[in-house]
Amino acid sequence: MTKIEWVQNQSGSKGYTWNPTTGCTKISQGCKHCYAETMAKRLQTMKVKGYEKGFELTIHKDRLQQPLHRKKATTYFVNSMSDLFHEEVSYHFIKQVFAVIQQTPQHTYQILTKRAERMADFCQKQAIPENAWLGVSVEDRLSGLPRIDILRKIETNIRFLSIEPLLEALGIIDLSGIHWVIVGGESGPKARPMKKEWVTNIKNQCQQAGVPIFIKQMGSNWARTHGAKNGKGNDITEWDKELRVRDYPFMLALAT
Repeated sequence: MTKIEWVQNQSGSKGYTWNPTTGCTKISQGCKHCYAETMAKRLQTMKVKGYEKGFELTIHKDRLQQPLHRKKATTYFVNSMSDLFHEEVSYHFIKQVFAVIQQTPQHTYQILTKRAERMADFCQKQAIPENAWLGVSVEDRLSGLPRIDILRKIETNIRFLSIEPLLEALGIIDLSGIHWVIVGGESGPKARPMKKEWVTNIKNQCQQAGVPIFIKQMGSNWARTHGAKNGKGNDITEWDKELRVRDYPFMLALAT
């Protein structure tokens, strides 16, 4: 089970993570203080199986079958500790991951990447199951915004944006073809600040476009400066009321 707030099913039950690969390499500013890298190194020190190489990219063929053993409908965040579309992950292995997704239609799979080009290239040659949600990280204007244009061209049931960590004002965002937006500030002792007006701008655009938005957390920098109870600033009761929005794509579908 995972504590990631936006990974849950339609009944509100908490979801799970599924990591057929672990480890990654940094490619943009959003990677600077990677939580997965910190966690992987900690697990390596604890000698946890699967993290013998720390944050070095590792393929775990033995984990491929894990979702097949769970019959109850579950939401899986795929590769919370890696990036499925990393250059060192072969298309052959990615196809095996999608084969499992195809075999388990009762589950929902949320797949997030910073390597939008590789995901798009793969999807041109592979039919995407309806229970696979594809998303890209959007941390800034330089690296993040271009990923949205690439994601928009992929034929899939749900396209989502993870605007976390939000590092600057994004300005006007083209939300056409996007079905869900997640926003959050950076966590950790070196967390960079996220300003309220940046979040408000995104929230307003989403609501005007009819796109569900999930505001996950205000971030550790905000938590420290506001004396928040939680170090990540994810207690919505401590936020300004206008930011207390946590909607999901299925909520929109149920309402229409």
